[in-house]
Amino acid sequence: MTLRVATYNIRALQDDVSALVRVIRAIDPDVLCLQEVPWIPPVSSRVTDLARRCGLVWSGRSQRSGQTSVLTNLRTNVLSVSHHHLPAAARWDQRGFAVTRVAPFGHAHVSVASVHLSLDTDERVRHTRSILARLEELPGPALLAGDLNEQSDGRAWQLISARMQPVSPLEPTFPARHPDRVLDVVFATDDITVLPQRGARLDPDDLVAASDHLPVWVDIDLPEVPGTTSASAGSGE
Repeated sequence: MTLRVATYNIRALQDDVSALVRVIRAIDPDVLCLQEVPWIPPVSSRVTDLARRCGLVWSGRSQRSGQTSVLTNLRTNVLSVSHHHLPAAARWDQRGFAVTRVAPFGHAHVSVASVHLSLDTDERVRHTRSILARLEELPGPALLAGDLNEQSDGRAWQLISARMQPVSPLEPTFPARHPDRVLDVVFATDDITVLPQRGARLDPDDLVAASDHLPVWVDIDLPEVPGTTSASAGSGE
């Protein structure tokens, strides 16, 4: 069972949403971690419409925290979704993370966290510790995906790397027009089998028009669970 996990900073849908939809459809993710989910009303209808146009569903059930949330496709059995706020020094700066646990029918489950770290270095470290602590409370393998707002020499990145490995291509993702910084990345625990990445036919003009960040994705292999079938697997929440 191959599960495609993608992460995308969508800049609050301030850019060309039609181009954004085309990019997401071309990637065809099973789990899509979002950052900068719109915060200006009507939020629910805008995100629900984006999910519908992409052939996905809003697994967060109209929830977001710190402008992060998760979309999934109908092939993915969602066990749970939780949203967590993170304290920020600046009142205007909303930070948080979303965690979804998925288990495609008959296969092992995995936890996926969508994160968008602070612009402040010390705050990034504090928030990262909170995110990792939450993931450690959950059983089984895990991925962390999102916009870290720092590169591999950053303290938060190194904190994550001490427990997880970066598994997405470490290629510049920001700014989209002339990327020169690796800000968007997917990390995975050592018990996850990462497959060679399959490409997607992405229009360069759409990538620039859709957001100021480029999307990132990985394909992972989930083992079957002995004694289960797709018919006997329950539906998620």
